[in-house]
This record gives sequence, C-alpha cells and structure tokens, in this order.
Amino acid sequence: MTFIPKAAIIAVIALSSAYMAEAQKIKTTEGSLSALKGQTEINVEYEYDHLKVGEFDKEEDYIQKKKDEYNKKEPGKGDTWETAWKNDRTTRYAPKFEQLFAENSGIKVGKFPQAKYTLIFKTTFIEPGFNVGVAHKNAYINGEIWVVETADHSKVIAKSTVDKAPGRLFAIDFDSGVRIGEAYAATGKVYGKQVKKEVE
Repeated sequence: MTFIPKAAIIAVIALSSAYMAEAQKIKTTEGSLSALKGQTEINVEYEYDHLKVGEFDKEEDYIQKKKDEYNKKEPGKGDTWETAWKNDRTTRYAPKFEQLFAENSGIKVGKFPQAKYTLIFKTTFIEPGFNVGVAHKNAYINGEIWVVETADHSKVIAKSTVDKAPGRLFAIDFDSGVRIGEAYAATGKVYGKQVKKEVE
C-alpha cells in the first residue's frame, strides 16, 4: 500500500476544488437572489425525483444493474452498494453542498424550518464517472436550485440551473460517492459566491 502524506492530500483537495469551481455553470433563470439579503439562515430540501443516472433514464434501472453486477462477484456486495448509494445523499452530498455554500455565501443552510426561505436542490442527472487507476472519468451533476418561501413553496423567489457541475478528487476518488460528493461541493461553492455577490 502506497503512503500518501497528509499535506499532499490537502493540496490535492485544494487543487481539485479550484478546478471544479471553475468548470461548471450556474445560471439564474428566473427571479433574483437579492431577496436573500439580510438572511442568516436558509432551510434546505433535496429532491431526486425523475433522476437519470449515466446512460439510464431511470435511477432504479441503474441501481438494479450495479447491484446485480456486484452480487454476481460477491453475494451481498450489491445490496451493500445499494445502501451506500442511497445513504450518500445525506452523509456526503448534502453536507458537502451545505458546508461550501455557507463558507462562500456567509449564510447558513440546513434544516432550519423557521427560516423565511427554503432552498430546494433538485438533482436531475448524475454521471457517476469512474476511476480504475489507468483510466478515469469525472463525475458530474445537473439540476435546478429553487429558492421559495418556506411558508408557501408555490411562491418562488428565484430559479437557477446547475449545468455539469464536475466532481473529482485527483488520484484518490476511487469511490463514486467521493466523486459525486465533490460535484455537490463545487455547486455549493459557486452558488454560494453567486448569492453573496447578489445580496451585497
């Protein structure tokens, strides 16, 4: 097993984060984020309805294929993978997005049901990518971010599109959850900066 110094890993993560932030596009398509001026907390919800994954139009078809493949190699491995795939939403994706958004916007985002506004992150597509050492494909996500009034979700303040937000940690992203998690981190960073710019 090759030992990788901690300092090297930190440098890799920093380089990766900078690359991801520059590579994606987030565009406000409706309304204005200026309504968030003065807010210190924003409630957040995540939606994965009608999610497409890779070449599959339905997430459940992707899950079934991967689960069958892993179970053929080792009984039970596919079931373990399926659990991890679903749990990554709350253990990796949401924390990454929320942390980077807060750091770059100056506004906390999380489970704040009393907040005036709610941010709804609707993921519509995930490319898991892969890393097998000799070959690599970045992960990326597409989606929409809606800002609505918490008391009435039909009152939409702003809508933004997330286009090909890439996820990669150079040399150490062999797990799809790590790659995809970085896509959410990159989205949080870029969207957070966008919010800060519009509320200042």
